[in-house]
Amino acid sequence: MLIPRKPNGIDRPFPSEITPRAVFESRRSFMRQLAAGTVAAGSLLEMASRQAFAADAPNLQKLAARRNPSYVVMDRVTPYTDATTYNNYYEFGTDKSDPARYASVLKTRPWTVAVEGEVKKPMTFDIDTLLKMAPLEERVYRLRCVEGWSMVIPWIGYSFSELIKKVQPTSNAKYVQFVSDADKSAMPGLSYPVLDWPYVEGLRIDEASHPLTLLTVGMYGEVLPNQNGAPIRVVVPWKYGFKSAKAIVKIRFVRDQPATAWNMAAPNEYGFYSNVNPHVDHPRWSQATERRIGEDGFFTPKRPTLMFNGYSQVAPLYAGMDLRKYF
Repeated sequence: MLIPRKPNGIDRPFPSEITPRAVFESRRSFMRQLAAGTVAAGSLLEMASRQAFAADAPNLQKLAARRNPSYVVMDRVTPYTDATTYNNYYEFGTDKSDPARYASVLKTRPWTVAVEGEVKKPMTFDIDTLLKMAPLEERVYRLRCVEGWSMVIPWIGYSFSELIKKVQPTSNAKYVQFVSDADKSAMPGLSYPVLDWPYVEGLRIDEASHPLTLLTVGMYGEVLPNQNGAPIRVVVPWKYGFKSAKAIVKIRFVRDQPATAWNMAAPNEYGFYSNVNPHVDHPRWSQATERRIGEDGFFTPKRPTLMFNGYSQVAPLYAGMDLRKYF
């Protein structure tokens, strides 16, 4: 059952809505952590809510994938509970817990992705075909959100370049646009004009072709949970998280720079490129440091943000560009 949302789009649930019995009964464990100084007081309820949602998560299909050591960062992996219950996915609401609350009603089978535009072989793929297009790999990537938090997630997929090879872009294809699902029957957030729906994102074709750009079908050894972009998304680890489009239904190869959702909504805050850059602040906050989700101890300092999120191998893509101007 969907919980009615307030007309102004601000969600303030009652405690009974977000604190199930299982969390209430485990309060002593949280209090011990708090007493030990490992959990900040402000993080206590947030952690409890995440554990509550994770306890209700469905059992997801396992995905066999070999780990590719060339794409594994050495940072500690974010706990599954955190990665699946603290998300930005405005189609389901603007609160970080909304996707875990509401996304389960989205039907991800059957599912097709249409590829069109400046390609020699336009195609429509069903999700099972996409799962088998190339050998699946597990890659452990950093994910940096523009709001100043980050995670480390073991994703499953293969380089987006595999799909590019299948459809054979023409010489006119300079950019790739991704269009996300906009199912009003399953996505309560579409009722609010936060963005122009459907959600759209884009990359330059050399960015889309880079081996790091991952066509993603799973995480943590399983298919993607709905709240993390099921059944198929892209992950572009050197850019802020909103560039990694979720629940993709259409991919367009185009001549001109495509419109993107956040750039249309606030072009002074969200540029087309949106590379992680500690030297270019958001107008409302610094990008110099970040909070790693899952490391919420009271004495845990924020960590420095790395240029390109630490993926320095993409730097040649932007040689000669003023990354303050083209942010």
